[in-house]
Amino acid sequence: MSDWSDDTETTPMVTPSEVLEHVYCPRFTWFMNVQHIAQHEDQRYKVLRGREVHRRRSVENRDYLRRRIGATRRETEVYLASPRLRLRGIVDEVLWLADGTMAPLDYKYTPRREQVFKTHETQILLYAMLITETYGLPVERGFVAYIRDGSHLIEVPVSTVRITQTRHLIDEIFDIIETGRLPARTRSPLRCEDCCYKNICA
Repeated sequence: MSDWSDDTETTPMVTPSEVLEHVYCPRFTWFMNVQHIAQHEDQRYKVLRGREVHRRRSVENRDYLRRRIGATRRETEVYLASPRLRLRGIVDEVLWLADGTMAPLDYKYTPRREQVFKTHETQILLYAMLITETYGLPVERGFVAYIRDGSHLIEVPVSTVRITQTRHLIDEIFDIIETGRLPARTRSPLRCEDCCYKNICA
């Protein structure tokens, strides 16, 4: 009989995208996972365009970026799942570094910036959790490559404090799913303007 912690088929898990949507507004979690109302994001042109360029650029820039990071080995498009963390997702690249640690590398089709987006930082932390859980090696940093205007690489530190905060987000999501309670909406009215649920969110 297998241990529950190894059961990737029936153990409920969320994806990094679902966590980021929860950060954007907790009501995404309620509409998607309690009311089961889909977003239909695949119908948005910019999402489809971003995914297409994301795939192409990630292939074109991999060798160059790996040399900058100092990776000694890599795996691409890696599906990782951890029932214990209640988390699953696909990492663009899982890297082994020369200092004995590992790191996730994620590509983003957005303009370059000097500081990483908060949502992208959270995504790196989620991937770091999955990598540590899967491979049993430490993850002290991750990397985001902004590839819309060339390749601009930003390092994201991974700390115990940040991992703990990220775990709390997953706990919040499952609390909403398990209790069915309607959470408070985002405090930013601007986020409501482009929300696919705005017409049904009371």
